[in-house]
Amino acid sequence: MAEKIVQTAGRSQLGEFAPMFAHLNDDVLFGEVWNAEAIDVKMKCIVTVVSLMASGITDASLTYHLQNAKAHGVTKEEIAAIITHAAMYVGWPKGWAVFRLAKEVWSGEE
Repeated sequence: MAEKIVQTAGRSQLGEFAPMFAHLNDDVLFGEVWNAEAIDVKMKCIVTVVSLMASGITDASLTYHLQNAKAHGVTKEEIAAIITHAAMYVGWPKGWAVFRLAKEVWSGEE
């Protein structure tokens, strides 16, 4: 079995203010969905990056998911191809925005 994904950001950041949201984030999204075995974690990372890109979300959450993608084996070449391909469907400016973040995450790699 693959490594188990565990997330506590919901409880640590919103646990007292929004306990239901924290539960859904930590236990359902990351506890159940991210640990489902139908697709591997690398593919989930790719789907998540493209979903955030399509939504125009280029904040710290996208940076986190780019870092997570890199940690789960997405290479610089793969992320460049993924962003380029997705930009054709979700918008060129979104591609530029995501490339700025991806370059930081994969900086120093040949």
